[in-house]
Amino acid sequence: MRRPSPSDEPSASPDIERRDYFRIEDHIGLEICRSAGADGGSESGADEHLYALRGELRRLDQDIRMNLATLSERDRLLGSLFKSLNSKLDTLARIIAFEQNPMQAAQWQDVVLSEGGVAFEQQGAALAAGEEVTLRMILPPELYQVEARARVLEISPGGRVHTEFTELPDADRQLIARHVMRWQIRKRQQDQQPGLDT
Repeated sequence: MRRPSPSDEPSASPDIERRDYFRIEDHIGLEICRSAGADGGSESGADEHLYALRGELRRLDQDIRMNLATLSERDRLLGSLFKSLNSKLDTLARIIAFEQNPMQAAQWQDVVLSEGGVAFEQQGAALAAGEEVTLRMILPPELYQVEARARVLEISPGGRVHTEFTELPDADRQLIARHVMRWQIRKRQQDQQPGLDT
């Protein structure tokens, strides 16, 4: 979801394309993990297997969506039913994942989010510009779970950390785009509510 006009969010440097995306101010679950550095360490075997399973799930999801489109062309009612069942399974999976690995209350915070990155308040150990981090995000109310690797672009004097996604699967980017779009729709509806009462 590209944005044609620049936003008022400060940018670290003119050559960074953070201004190309719609940004929203939202309250999300955010877990920040520093990437392994010179002290060694790498992703565990469990993490690697989980990453592979997530990739397989994305491929299966794409197959299902393609088949649903074909089915809907042949039988609209049956296609609609399978689409609803698929959405139900997706929702149940998000609920189960959220319940099994919930974030603490302190990990929910106000952020500025876009498909290009996220800005958040510095908490815990201080981060530094140029540092690589892994961000795990939960986007309510749909409970979308997104995981991305990001680079710290700058830290404002007030302690806000501005990051840019460096590794974000296309499926997760689409989840963020969908979340941003729905947030904008809800905000527009809320802004219109007072006018409906007059």
